[in-house]
Amino acid sequence: MVYYRTVMKKSLLFIPGPVPVAEPVLAAMSKPMIDHRGPAFAELLRGIVERLQPIFGTKSEIVTLGASGTGGLEAALVSTFSAGAKLLACPVGVFGQRFVSIARAYGCNVEVLETPLGNALDPGALASRLRADRDKAIKGVLLTHNETSTGVENNMSDLAEATREHGALTLVDSVSGMGASDFRMDDWGFDLVVSASQKVFAAPPGLAMIALSRRAWDAIERAEIPSFYFDLRKAREFASLGQTPWTPPISILFALDVALARYHAEGAKHVWHRHALYARAIRAAFAALGMRIFSAPGAHSNTVVAARIPAGISAEALLKTMREDRGVILSGGQLELKGKIVRMGTMGDVSQTDVLGAIGALEIALLENDVEVQIGSAVQAALRTFIKPDDEQNMDGQTGVRTTAASS
Repeated sequence: MVYYRTVMKKSLLFIPGPVPVAEPVLAAMSKPMIDHRGPAFAELLRGIVERLQPIFGTKSEIVTLGASGTGGLEAALVSTFSAGAKLLACPVGVFGQRFVSIARAYGCNVEVLETPLGNALDPGALASRLRADRDKAIKGVLLTHNETSTGVENNMSDLAEATREHGALTLVDSVSGMGASDFRMDDWGFDLVVSASQKVFAAPPGLAMIALSRRAWDAIERAEIPSFYFDLRKAREFASLGQTPWTPPISILFALDVALARYHAEGAKHVWHRHALYARAIRAAFAALGMRIFSAPGAHSNTVVAARIPAGISAEALLKTMREDRGVILSGGQLELKGKIVRMGTMGDVSQTDVLGAIGALEIALLENDVEVQIGSAVQAALRTFIKPDDEQNMDGQTGVRTTAASS
């Protein structure tokens, strides 16, 4: 069956990143260039770091790099560990495996603690492995906060508890998790935490940020760093002067500055609530369409929802129909999940109306691909999530408060 198609004047981007960016953030990129060795840039950089620190939950230094999130992970690892260092990696998907690949590329001896896809890392399994390391041979633990390839979020508080007694340095990939939920780097005792501009912060891609504990800096001073651009000692030296060692992406910093101002104007708790609400609505919609949520109960991400493709339909065909005929861009699976799942992000400048529109487009796309769908069921499921009174404590600790425009 073929449904009426319109010429798409606008696309709705619901991939796990980069994400839709608000007009004021985009407009900031048109500002004239400034001297990256001058006082105006130093003030810009200082303000960005001060806005990032409470989001990371740290009073420690945060350095910025002109790089993607992967660049931030590489810088964190190559600056901290020398070749031959034994590391314990705990991937829960593709991007956790990328962390493993980076470590091995620099000669580290990496042991992998396996977790079935769709599940969060078991804190008990992590604690057990570290207890067995009686000689403290493991020098570092590589953790993922949020895994966009599977729609899984780890409980970082529990993982922090599992690693604390051992004393190994902890490196956290929070590229797609930072800012979408409560994160307490200092309280939990993590040593290096990496994020990036193009996810929850809803700015264009191009900037990585790394928060480092005192223990991390001590390790960096002892490490042999086989990198020039990604040497965090240089980044720290220039940060103390209000500069970066290499020419920074000034326009992206302008954009991030505005994006962070918008984040704090909305309020962190509202941002957390918005992402969690969107994710719940999307999961409810997918379930109404008979699409099984890929992440296990208790492991659901707030920033991306992954679900199984209905039987009898090609993932490629579904995504193509959505993109070309409906102007809604979702993501498919990666590596062994390619062709098996669809992924929908919750990050960026998107509203409840955008979410409902994307869900409606998905219903139509499934119908066009001869999948039996109860028309309106997914939209209604998402809408009920948005409008029903909150049965649990809301952001301000009150009960029985209806979801409002603050979440849209």
